[in-house]
Amino acid sequence: MSAATETANYYEGMFLIHSGRFASDSEGVTKELMEILEKCEAEVVAHRPWTEGKLAYEIENQRKGLHYLVMFRMPPTNNPQLNRLCQLSDNLLRHMIIKHPQSLFDANVAAISQSAAPPASDSDEVAESKEDKKDEEE
Repeated sequence: MSAATETANYYEGMFLIHSGRFASDSEGVTKELMEILEKCEAEVVAHRPWTEGKLAYEIENQRKGLHYLVMFRMPPTNNPQLNRLCQLSDNLLRHMIIKHPQSLFDANVAAISQSAAPPASDSDEVAESKEDKKDEEE
């Protein structure tokens, strides 16, 4: 474990992304965000797009934006660098970083990980229950 990881705090980052650019190149925009965090020695634990919608007010001539949620660990001394890199990015409209205690951080990571898994469809569940009944009858 590096010295940076030992003194790292737990953070939740909410990044408001230019929705048009994310729609046309989601991998590229996500990669840029991860590179920004990597430059700040952040260890990303979980991330996913959260919601896209109409903004309460126009930001940089944009009326819509995508909220992207990232849970990460990072040394607290790198916060100013992270703020600067986010402000310089053309794809990020706004960002908010919140420091969490480890227990809340772990709960958020678990929630993000569960919601990122594709939900089972009803037809899959019905097929599985029919197979279980056949096994029981035999």
